[in-house]
Amino acid sequence: MDTDTKSDIKLAVLIDADNIPSNYITEMMEEITKYGVPTIKRIYGDWTKPHLNKWKKLLLSNAITPIQQYGYTQGKNSTDSAMIIDAMDILYSDKVGGFCIVSSDSDFTRLATRLREAGMKVFGIGEKKTPDPFMVACDKFIYLEILKEDDEETETDLETNTTKKVAKQKTKKRKQIARVTPKVVKLISNTINDVADEDGWAFLGDVGSSIQKKQPNFDSRNYGFQKLTPLIDHIGKFEIEVRENVRGRFKLIYVKEKE
Repeated sequence: MDTDTKSDIKLAVLIDADNIPSNYITEMMEEITKYGVPTIKRIYGDWTKPHLNKWKKLLLSNAITPIQQYGYTQGKNSTDSAMIIDAMDILYSDKVGGFCIVSSDSDFTRLATRLREAGMKVFGIGEKKTPDPFMVACDKFIYLEILKEDDEETETDLETNTTKKVAKQKTKKRKQIARVTPKVVKLISNTINDVADEDGWAFLGDVGSSIQKKQPNFDSRNYGFQKLTPLIDHIGKFEIEVRENVRGRFKLIYVKEKE
């Protein structure tokens, strides 16, 4: 069994419409359900502005409540303030056990830190351009780019369509998939040693949880793998052992460094 597990924790989803492209909405909402139940879903922006028109068409189908926030001062983002105020109100209402902050803006760093201090789980979702301080302030940070499925070309000629589609998908994958660097390998290796038993074997669930604490934006999908197990197998420096689980239906996966 890999590290991502379904949770019944109630989540408040707060979206910064000024900072997130609307075309990620479907994949984003599906991703959020992996970590909890989105019971409060709000999106913030100045809905009188034409650049948010694409969002308007998607809100009803995803049951997301739009919050109107006028820009009172030129050059200042009042949307951030509205999100922060609402987040604190929700925190003290005791209606949720966690938050999902959808933004690529570092202005939410202090909010994420404060929510975690209050015992909340905090998940961040944003683009790869998101500054490090916001990412490390979250329990887990997910890049939007790894959620988006490859776009398809539409052509009348089926043969031409197939050729173009494959070429476009390969191009996008090269852009989105990060290289497994020696730094990544060292992170995994050190973490295995941290949680390993006397024989050097470490339970993969413990490895994944520990890596997430060290580096919240770590995700095997960043490197082209859906789960942590195939990523570790791909590196080639670790042994993988699948064991029977007498307490449940899922197999137990253990890893260790090759001698």
